[in-house]
Amino acid sequence: MLRNALLLLFLALHAGIAMPDATTFDAFEASIPEMQSAMREGRVTSEQLVRQYLERIGAYDDAGPALNAMLIINPRALEVARRLDRERAEQGPRGPLHGIPIVLKDNYDTFDMPTTAGAIAMDGFVPPDDGYQVRRLRAAGAVFIGKTNLHEFARGIETVSSLGGWTRNPYDPRRNPGGSSGGTGAAVAANFAAAGMGSDTCGSIRIPAANNNLFGLRVTQGLSSRDGIIPLSHTQDVGGPLARSMIDLVTLLDATTGADPADPQTADADAHLPATWHEYLLEDALDGARLGLLTEFLRTAAPYGEVSGVVRAAAATLREHGADVVDIEVAGLSELLRSTSVIDYEFTTDVEAYLESSAAPLRSIAELLESGRYHEALDTRYRRSVARAADQAEYQKRLQRREDLTRLLLDTMDRHQLDALIYPTLRIKPVFVGEPQHGSVCQLAAHSGFPAIAMPAGFTPDGVPVGIELAARPFDDGRLVAFAYAWERVAAPRRAPLRTPSLLGDTLSWRFVIDAPSITGRLRLERPTQTLHYDVEVTGLDEDDIVSVTLHRAAAGTYGPVIMRLDEGLQGAIPIGNAHVDDLVSGNLRIVVHTRGRKEVRGQIEKR
Repeated sequence: MLRNALLLLFLALHAGIAMPDATTFDAFEASIPEMQSAMREGRVTSEQLVRQYLERIGAYDDAGPALNAMLIINPRALEVARRLDRERAEQGPRGPLHGIPIVLKDNYDTFDMPTTAGAIAMDGFVPPDDGYQVRRLRAAGAVFIGKTNLHEFARGIETVSSLGGWTRNPYDPRRNPGGSSGGTGAAVAANFAAAGMGSDTCGSIRIPAANNNLFGLRVTQGLSSRDGIIPLSHTQDVGGPLARSMIDLVTLLDATTGADPADPQTADADAHLPATWHEYLLEDALDGARLGLLTEFLRTAAPYGEVSGVVRAAAATLREHGADVVDIEVAGLSELLRSTSVIDYEFTTDVEAYLESSAAPLRSIAELLESGRYHEALDTRYRRSVARAADQAEYQKRLQRREDLTRLLLDTMDRHQLDALIYPTLRIKPVFVGEPQHGSVCQLAAHSGFPAIAMPAGFTPDGVPVGIELAARPFDDGRLVAFAYAWERVAAPRRAPLRTPSLLGDTLSWRFVIDAPSITGRLRLERPTQTLHYDVEVTGLDEDDIVSVTLHRAAAGTYGPVIMRLDEGLQGAIPIGNAHVDDLVSGNLRIVVHTRGRKEVRGQIEKR
């Protein structure tokens, strides 16, 4: 793939070139203001930031956990960064995004990189110009590291494409990162860039944000331009940022929201914009806020219970910090959410209009189906869209029901005097790669035009991120920004994935020793693949006497039940799950050697 070839070329060309004072600033988990401060003080350059991110992509996207988040590496990223560094030195920075590396979902038009929507049928297509938001970001001085994988043509919430394959979740690579902006979500979570851009037609910004411990905002319909974003549904499409922090998110909002003559839907956008979105970064925003918790989306039975528990705990934290959180039920809501999507009725005509106007190599979805140049996971959705496109009667009914939904939500908020609604972004945790994801509540905002923000709520017991979502009245986006920032201040919910540590200030492996009178040994946890390598010796026993070696979680100072059995023999390697890694690092795992005489030799495991 182009991504792999370009990245290997970058790393080969620059392997012998030292980065001046590279260790004085580590981009890992750094915010955009922190990067700007470091560039202003001469501790890092934009070029060095780009190099750091390219090295991280090399270490973790193709190797290590093999996230497969990046679809295309920008061959001009270093050149652009160097030019912006010279401009900074000669003229000063353009603004807060000057020299900041970001990633773009590969449905954003870029005049200097392919825009493929993840489809092999679009491979190599370069649009004639930038999309509106891309143009604004470029003018603000952003550096595009590359384009991220997406669910092909944005037609799903798992992130798989014929050009890019499956993207994986950095917190648990067995699971999907959400979609359709899953490549952006995984890339930002794994620190492949400072932040990223996605698009949301029904959850495609918010679900990847939730699944990757990020913030993601779906703005009010019409607040940001859709020009130059390959469409899925003109009624429901919006573009916007995913970020590790709210200050990074609003920095991108400042650059990308506003009226665009090329998108009539944004005609009134400027009337609803603040001077800067930073003015909504209010630490006390939760004080007196009245929030309605939608209890119908919080089932306790499996598979919903884990997520519901995390969301209820987050709601309790909101209460503790000044919010009035009330449980509410909305009669008829779930029924409306099931019958108000217009994606199937708009997709084929919308995307075909884009393909024609852009002189793309593909002309229609029917042509795509005939060619076979698409991923098999999309077959049913493509064919369903083609079949439903002509059903104008049902399409008009759905448009009407969308108005009914909007009225129902507004009436509910007025009746209960609510500032926002709260609910889980996904009601179940991310499914395993290859499985269809269900449990989304994306329809509430996407089918009403309401703004909604996904925030990190916490983690399931096995270390998988959970998102909590807030939706507000149209053009009340600033209130959502304020609530999310206040939540970030009190909850500190961001936690970087263990599998993608810093390449400058951290270690790629942790070492442990076994502490027992008759057991000696060493354990090494390889972090990117989360593999536990072990080498155990037991004095006074022949290896033939040993039946098994097991790991146990310490429980109140005693040995709990077996959580993992090491392979036969005293040397080997075994994958270890998130929860067990936490126990290992915290010193809460014990080792037991079982013998044929039913004797046990026990020992503690200590981090070296």
